[in-house]
Amino acid sequence: MSKLATVSQFLYPLLSLLLLLCPCNAFYLPGTYMHTYAQGEVIYTKVNSLTSIETELPFSYYSLPYCQPKGGIKKSAENLGELLMGDQIDNSPYKFRINVNESLYLCTTSPLNEHDVTLLKQRTRDLYQVNMILDNLPVLRYTNQNGAVIQWTGFPVGYTPEGNSEDYIVNHLKFKVFVHEYEGGNVKIIGTGEEGMGVITETDKSTMNGYEIVGFEVVPCSVKRDADAMSKLNMYDTVDKVNCPLEIERSQPIRELERITFTYEVEFVKSDIKWPSRWDHYLKMEGAKVHWFSIMNSLMVILFLAGIVFVIFLRTVRRDLTRYEELDREAQAQMNEELSGWKLVVGDVFREPTCGKLLCVMVGDGVQILGMAMVTIVFAALGFMSPASRGMLLTGMIILYLFLGIIAGYVSVRFWRTIKGTSEGWRSVSWSTACFFPGISFLILTTLNFMLWANNSTGALPISLFFTLLSLWFCISVPLTLIGGFIGTRAEQIEYPVRTNQIPREIPARKYPSWLLVVGAGTLPFGTLFIELFFILSSIWLGRFYYVFGFLLVVLLLLVVVCAEVSVVLTYMHLCVEDWRWWWKAFFASGSVAVYVFLYSINYLVFDLKSLSGPVSAMLYVGYSLIVSLAIMLATGTIGFLTSFSFVHYLFSSVKID
Repeated sequence: MSKLATVSQFLYPLLSLLLLLCPCNAFYLPGTYMHTYAQGEVIYTKVNSLTSIETELPFSYYSLPYCQPKGGIKKSAENLGELLMGDQIDNSPYKFRINVNESLYLCTTSPLNEHDVTLLKQRTRDLYQVNMILDNLPVLRYTNQNGAVIQWTGFPVGYTPEGNSEDYIVNHLKFKVFVHEYEGGNVKIIGTGEEGMGVITETDKSTMNGYEIVGFEVVPCSVKRDADAMSKLNMYDTVDKVNCPLEIERSQPIRELERITFTYEVEFVKSDIKWPSRWDHYLKMEGAKVHWFSIMNSLMVILFLAGIVFVIFLRTVRRDLTRYEELDREAQAQMNEELSGWKLVVGDVFREPTCGKLLCVMVGDGVQILGMAMVTIVFAALGFMSPASRGMLLTGMIILYLFLGIIAGYVSVRFWRTIKGTSEGWRSVSWSTACFFPGISFLILTTLNFMLWANNSTGALPISLFFTLLSLWFCISVPLTLIGGFIGTRAEQIEYPVRTNQIPREIPARKYPSWLLVVGAGTLPFGTLFIELFFILSSIWLGRFYYVFGFLLVVLLLLVVVCAEVSVVLTYMHLCVEDWRWWWKAFFASGSVAVYVFLYSINYLVFDLKSLSGPVSAMLYVGYSLIVSLAIMLATGTIGFLTSFSFVHYLFSSVKID
C-alpha cells in the first residue's frame, strides 16, 4: 500500500499539471476534420456504389453508361469495413467552384445498345439509388409522400410514371450546396476521417478564412435534349437552366439508339449551420418520440419484472439456507431423507456435462463476442465512431474481435480444466475456440459471396480481401487464442465446494419437457431488445442512419442483467426438482433469445421488406441474420452460464457438508 500511495502522490500532481497546460479553446470532432475552401476553389464529388432496398445487391456506379472523369476512373482508398459493406467509392466528373452558381454540360453518350437499355431499365425498376458524396457528406433528396416530407440519401437512376410503361432516366441534377462562412483563429482540430489524421494548431487567421460545406442536396429530373447539338459542346460548357419537374413529353426515355445528354446545375447557399452540426439532418431518426417512449417503457417494464423475480428468489434461497444451516448434523441427515429439492443433488450438481468441450468453446467465443460488442458500443456512444467515417464501426468490431481472442482462449481452457480437473487437451480446446464462430461465419459468407460474384455485385468480396481476412484470422486471432489458453492452464483451478458421487442420481420424471421452459425463458430478454432491433434492421436494410448508441448501450446493459437473472432463476427451478443437468440449460435459458431474434428478423423480411425481390436477396438477408443470431446466442448464453455457475458455486459453498 505504501508503494501505491507513493505512486499516487506522484501521478496526481503530474496529471493536474498536464491538464492545466492544455489549451481550452479547442474542440474534438470524431470522424472527420474541418476543411475550409477559398472563393472559387474547385472541388469534385465522389460516387459510391448503386444501392437498392429492392435487391440489397450493390453495383458499381460506372456499370451504367454514365459520364466518366477526364482523367479516368480512380478508386478512393477504402478501409476493411467499407469493403465488407460493398462500398466502392470512385471519383466523378461533377465539378463545383465554391460560391459560383452555374449550369454545366457533362457529356452525351453513344447510342444506347440493347444491353445498356436492359440494364438501365432493370436498375430503374429495382429502385436503384445513386449515392454521391461531397466533402464527405452524402447527398440528400426530399420528396413529398401523402403530405409528409421524406428524406432520402441519394437519387434514383430513373423512374417509371404511374400508368406508363416507359422508363425515364435521371440525366439532369440540380445541386444545392450549403456553405458556412468561417473566420479562423487559434483553433485545434483533431480528426480521424477518411482523409486520415489531421491536426491544426495555432493557425494564422488569414489562411483559415473561407467556406465550410455544411449541406448537400439534390433535385433529380429527366430532360430530353437535342443530342446532336449538345454533343458539339465540351465538358463543363455552360447550358441553360432547367425548371424541374418537367412534363413526360420533355423527359428523356430509355430506348435503344437514344443518345442521352447529362447536365447539372449547382447553387451555393449561405447557411448558419456550423461544422459540428452538419450531420444533424442525417442522424435525425424518424419517429423519435415513439422510439424514446417505447424504449423507456420497455426498460421500466423489464426492470420491474426482473426486480420482483429477483426479490422473491433471494428470499427463497436465504430461507432455505438459514433453515438448513440451523440444523445439527443428525437433523440435516434426516432432512435430506425427508425433503426434496436442490439440497438432494449435492453429489451430482457439479457432475461433468455432456459435450463439455463444446460448452467451453461456446462460452469462450461468447466472452469474445460480448467484449467486442460492449467496447464497440461504448466507443460509439462516446462519439469515436462517427458515420462520417464510413466503415469505421465494422472495422473497429473486427479488430476488437481479433485481439479479444486471448480472453476467449483463457476462459475456455480454464473452464475445461475445471470440468476435467486437468489441462490435458487444452490445445484442442483453444484451436476449437479460435475456429468455431469464425469458421461458421466464414462458411456462410463464402456461400453468399459466390452468389454476389455470380451477379457481378460490388458487395462481393475480392479474392485479395478473402486472403487478408484469413491472414488476420490465423496470424492474430488464432495465436492470441492459443496464448490465452496457455495462460488458462497456469491460472488457479476453480475448486468445487462439494464432492461428486460416482453413481449419478436418478432424475424424477416431469409432466412437461424442460426445454419448453428453457425456450420460453428467452422471451424476457427479447423484450428488452425488440424495439431497438427494429431500428437497427431499418438502418441496415433500408439505408437509414443509426446513431443512438447511448440508447443501445443502456439496452445492452439491461440485457446483460435480465439474461443473468433469467438464467439463475431457471437454474434454481431445475435444481429444486432434482434436475442436476443445469449446465446447458443455464446457457440456453438466456441464449434462447437468439431464436426470437431470428424469428423477428424473418417477420421483418416478410412484413417490412415486402419490396425485397429475388431469391438471392432473400438468401443474403437470411444468411446475415443467421450469423447475427448465432453471435447473440453465444453472447447471451455466456452471460447466463457464467452467472449460473457463480450462483451454484456460491449456493453449495454455503451448505455444510460432511
